[in-house]
Amino acid sequence: MAQAPFFDFTSVTPETARAAGDAAITEVEATLDRLVAVPKAQRTFANTVQPLDDVRAALSLAGGRYGFLANVAADEALRNEAREVEQRLDTYSTTLGFREDVFLALRDYSQQPEAVALGAIEARYLAHVLRDFRRNGFALGPTEREQVQSMKERLVALSVDFRRNIDEADDALWLSREDLIGLPVSYLERLQRREGAAGPQYRVSLEYPEYYPFMDAAEREDLRRDLFLLNQNKAAAANLPILEEALSLRDQIANTLGYESWAHYAMETRMAESPDRATAFLVDLEARVRVKADADIAAFTASKRAHTGDAQARLEIWDWRFYQQRVMRQRYAVDQFAVAEYFPLDATLDGMFALYQRLVGVRFEEVAEPRAWHPDVRLFNVTDTESGEHLGAFYIDLHPRPDKYGHAAAFTLRPGRRVLSGSYETGVSAMVANFTKPGPTSPSLLRHSEVNTLFHEFGHILHQVLTRSPYARFSGTSVQRDFVEAPSQMLEHWVWDAEVLAGFTHHVTGGQPLPADLLQRMIAAKNVGSGLHYLRQLYFARLDLAYHQQGRSKDTDAIARELHPITGFPFSEGTHFQAGFGHLFGYDAGYYGYLWSQVYGDDMAARFAEDPAGDEAVGRHYRSIILEAGGTQDGADLLRAFLGREPSMEPFFREIGL
Repeated sequence: MAQAPFFDFTSVTPETARAAGDAAITEVEATLDRLVAVPKAQRTFANTVQPLDDVRAALSLAGGRYGFLANVAADEALRNEAREVEQRLDTYSTTLGFREDVFLALRDYSQQPEAVALGAIEARYLAHVLRDFRRNGFALGPTEREQVQSMKERLVALSVDFRRNIDEADDALWLSREDLIGLPVSYLERLQRREGAAGPQYRVSLEYPEYYPFMDAAEREDLRRDLFLLNQNKAAAANLPILEEALSLRDQIANTLGYESWAHYAMETRMAESPDRATAFLVDLEARVRVKADADIAAFTASKRAHTGDAQARLEIWDWRFYQQRVMRQRYAVDQFAVAEYFPLDATLDGMFALYQRLVGVRFEEVAEPRAWHPDVRLFNVTDTESGEHLGAFYIDLHPRPDKYGHAAAFTLRPGRRVLSGSYETGVSAMVANFTKPGPTSPSLLRHSEVNTLFHEFGHILHQVLTRSPYARFSGTSVQRDFVEAPSQMLEHWVWDAEVLAGFTHHVTGGQPLPADLLQRMIAAKNVGSGLHYLRQLYFARLDLAYHQQGRSKDTDAIARELHPITGFPFSEGTHFQAGFGHLFGYDAGYYGYLWSQVYGDDMAARFAEDPAGDEAVGRHYRSIILEAGGTQDGADLLRAFLGREPSMEPFFREIGL
């Protein structure tokens, strides 16, 4: 596979981004014109179905080079134009699913003898695109289809606005040094600072590297409460009406297409298959987790009462992270900031790269001049260890900036696929995260939870870059939504492996590796608070499903309040968490998939421990069966092929301390 020159992101301007978006649409129109012009009797997979993959690849490439910059560009004008490009491409992609001439061409081809004799992957492709048209209303009349198209195009615009409002939310607390008792000096050094009348003030924002350490360690309960409530109302004024309109549109689309609800519509293409099955899974898991969560609440309440001297103190929702950390320090002698001193970012990256290179048989080689969208960004080539063959490339953009994408995610910039010449066009991806940036006198140090995030997101990168799907449609993470997290969740297990950690951890000043006894204490403390953590995940999943059950008009606050007891805490009146819950766009009726796929991820990790051939042999098998396949098979079939047996939930229950 020949390596194509890397795209020069530094050359992109608002004008070139706009022109590139227009050019991609023009290219696609020409491709589709050729497709529909083929006489019925001459239709083949190559001239009727393959062009649809060319269309997908062209739009994905334009989105990866230009629309993607809406998430990461430092220049506001470019970011705004990239968002316009992203919305235009997404809207256009939606429109293509309603082209009757393309549908008729596909239907004609499906009746040809060649279509009946297609290989498994090609037959899957044809079945999927015909299903797409059915799910857009091609079993209905033109009036209903036009209504569905209009509503789906409106959803694209709402999604862009919803995510932009979250990313641009700029809420924060300005606090004195005394307000920040409990937080280390290294945390303060990285905060924005201003001089006030009573001395210096520090800005604590809702960005991950600032929010979570504060909630974990700030001694002042009133300030933890204030920051928590601020986070619960992120983008509320702008996003509540957007969410309510989106939920109404989704329900209307589903009903028009003959589905009971949007949840039923969404589940048709997923492993769970129905909302009833997904809900039953969540209800059963809640019953199992509740016992652990009750024990967590009892332990943290006792810690709070001892800490405050108030024998009647009640554990509040803004307390649990703080007292989780306190119990870990007192009962297990595990302090997250002390642990972070063993995980300098650069060393952790090197260690993670070394692990994954060994497991799946690849090499990562940094590109000296990445010509990326920001000076912080690094670019790596991926090659096969044995053959030296170029397999793909990835960017890493790991530190927060104003108006940057606020979470952690892996973005496909170019899907891997086989092109007409027979050569393979390799995948390119980007990992975007928000880990603490190095300070003037100290490196970036990762809390262990951030190490977990790093390993998880890089699992998505491997999935996207090592794909060998012949089609963009099934490339990399283009799998069933409730399977997509499983490969990444599996790779989180190595952040607890003593041999792996001993190979790369080193103290930021002393240089010694993470002590074995500290790791054992970390492992012993691993499930402190796990019950509350999973109840909160269950709440998010149940909330998402409830929003997408039947009903045109929904009081999203009332539903959030009604389900909140799942968390184990009272509802915080006056809050609108759902307005900042970005997964309601993209993972709509699919958030349950994080827990669903974790069951499979933990089971896949258990496979490594079961095989006497060693982890490298299993790693190569994992690369071949899971990573290279992408979405060319259903997730359940891939699982059985990798495991060599039926999946089991037992490893998952062991992992969460049940």
